[in-house]
Amino acid sequence: MNKEELTAKLKVIIKPYTTNTDAYENLTENTDFIHDLNINSANLVDIILDIEEEFNIIIENTDMERMLDVKTSIAIIETKLAAK
Repeated sequence: MNKEELTAKLKVIIKPYTTNTDAYENLTENTDFIHDLNINSANLVDIILDIEEEFNIIIENTDMERMLDVKTSIAIIETKLAAK
């Protein structure tokens, strides 16, 4: 799965949790979940749980703490998928 496919899947997962539709429509790898998309920390946990389910991976707490933007999230997902 390439970066574009991962980003597209991530975007679908994020959509129900964001309140900033402009930032969502213009999502890039530099998009920050909390500051740009107005996603609160409780919903960020939900997103991570959805990511684990979608990609059939387990994300450790240390990685969860780093998953604050699209670029880092994709890097972590890629690492987990490669390790499977």
